[in-house]
Amino acid sequence: MTTTNRQKPGLGLGLTTALIAGLAVAAPAFADPVKVGMITTLSGGGAGLGIDTRDGFQLALKQAGDKAKDIELLIEDDQQKPDVAVQIADKMIQSDNVDVLTGIVWSNLAMAVVPAAVQQGKFYLSTNAAPSALAGKGCNPNYFSVSYQNDNLHEAAGAYANDAGFKKVFIMAPNYPAGKDSLAGFKRFYKGEIASEVYTQVGQTDYAAEIAQIRAAGADAVFFFLPGGMGIAFMKQYAGSGVETPVIGPAFSFSQDVLPAVGEAALGVKNTSNWSKDIDNEANKTFVEAFNAEYGRLPSIYAAYGYDTANLLTSALEKAQPSDTDGFRAALKAADFASVRGKFSFGPNNHPVQDLYVREVVSEDGTLTNKIVATAMTDHGDAYAAECKM
Repeated sequence: MTTTNRQKPGLGLGLTTALIAGLAVAAPAFADPVKVGMITTLSGGGAGLGIDTRDGFQLALKQAGDKAKDIELLIEDDQQKPDVAVQIADKMIQSDNVDVLTGIVWSNLAMAVVPAAVQQGKFYLSTNAAPSALAGKGCNPNYFSVSYQNDNLHEAAGAYANDAGFKKVFIMAPNYPAGKDSLAGFKRFYKGEIASEVYTQVGQTDYAAEIAQIRAAGADAVFFFLPGGMGIAFMKQYAGSGVETPVIGPAFSFSQDVLPAVGEAALGVKNTSNWSKDIDNEANKTFVEAFNAEYGRLPSIYAAYGYDTANLLTSALEKAQPSDTDGFRAALKAADFASVRGKFSFGPNNHPVQDLYVREVVSEDGTLTNKIVATAMTDHGDAYAAECKM
């Protein structure tokens, strides 16, 4: 498996080429190299998400050994900018002739790249972003979301808020597709009163105005979706504000990559997820241990998605190549791999059917992390599958 990080004018990513040696596992050789283009965020405030995505993906390919020896992985930094992502995707499709695209973290970037890519006959395997527009009427046979559908973790949070007895919740998210999906998902399952619905700017770092709104809202809980650096900034400011209204979030706001920066303010917070490092199956135990050994840190949810996506890819390549469009599509759909989440299958719109959990932020030997405290939903699909006609 060859990995290439390439620099384009203005992309600010160093040029390095590394050959990652695999373990000797008997597998038939591919007729031609399979080119995989990873577009992800490796710089700026969202870099941690893309780095973990990349590292989880590469770890799975390394573990796959000979199964991945003919995969050529091209990695480029989208800088969290839709125009840069489109520029990279165009080059990967037209000049590099990639077979598969993957890696995008942010839904506005996915909406800029995915529809055109699949229309050109390329496969797209989503390691994270899964906007509702691509799950319903905009679904495509060559688009597979390996992570979730954007609403899912927030739907679980809404269900948890009901179970916890919260009667009036203040809800907040960034003003972009995933933010809108998040609040739609929460409201789909929450039965109480919405105290206020607020959309912030993407990349916002000052939340004084929003915290003042929370203070005045009379809510008995706050649900927020603010991934990456946004969530870190909000939680630090919220902890220092003196407002004691309890917060609920999806896993993105309390993921392993952000917890060290958030600090003790996160202790005890409930968050919803489809993955946790304490899910009890062999694939997950192997992943957590291997990731920690390889990179010197615990994996985040983004790393788990990257890992599962690479394992889905190698499982499909054992059966068919992307040049055999129907065969490769069927091999992906079969999801014949050991997911770190345990049970995993694709619904009719190529989005996961999976269990969703409630986690609590705890301290283990001085390290902030999450543990599962309840199951929020079982074998949960998504609200848009019925609109998908393919």
